[in-house]
Amino acid sequence: MDGKGASFWTDEPVEWETPDLSQAEIEQKIKEYNGQINSNLFMSLNKDGSYTGFIKVQLKLVRPVSVPSSKKPSTLQDARRGLGRSTAVKRRTSFYLPKDAVKHLHVLSRTRAREVIEALLRKFLVVDDPRKFALFERAERHGQVYLRKLSDDEQPLRLRLLAGPSEKALSFVLKENDSGEVNWDAFSLPELHNFLRILQREEEEHLRQIVQKYSHCRQKIQEALHACPLG
Repeated sequence: MDGKGASFWTDEPVEWETPDLSQAEIEQKIKEYNGQINSNLFMSLNKDGSYTGFIKVQLKLVRPVSVPSSKKPSTLQDARRGLGRSTAVKRRTSFYLPKDAVKHLHVLSRTRAREVIEALLRKFLVVDDPRKFALFERAERHGQVYLRKLSDDEQPLRLRLLAGPSEKALSFVLKENDSGEVNWDAFSLPELHNFLRILQREEEEHLRQIVQKYSHCRQKIQEALHACPLG
């Protein structure tokens, strides 16, 4: 379940209508869009026929990300400052981004999904390979939540314009680019070593909980045995 009113997740694709709009139709769509929003995140038509606007992306990452060890953001606010990655990364550290972190990006109509992913990683100082991530479109319909992974060349702002400003009609989510099995070859040696340490800690904690559970159960059984009268 995700979000209020959503009954369950489904991987059924959302079939958006993506017609080729004339310049007049684009201008009309932009006017309608700007008339419906309750913020200053307007779309603007450019002289060359393209347009600019804002898209909001929610980060739903379950695995840690890698950042330069000297530039690990201590808070989400630090990450949002979008410091560049101008220096070569020699050492990395991994940490979990805050759950459901949200970022607004100012993009062009021709900005592709892959470029959006790269921009998000720069904003949060993430140095992982962008191919490890994917941009999804999310929609709520009749109590169900639909997700569809965007191809690299799709244009999120164009989808935003066609769907309108409603977050229920369309929103964007950044997730791990999972296709089933994890492609461990895509990770660097420091990342792989870090994952092994994480797995070891999780295994040790799981074993501790199991031992504690069975020790407690054994103690209760022994107490019951001692309480039973002989014969």
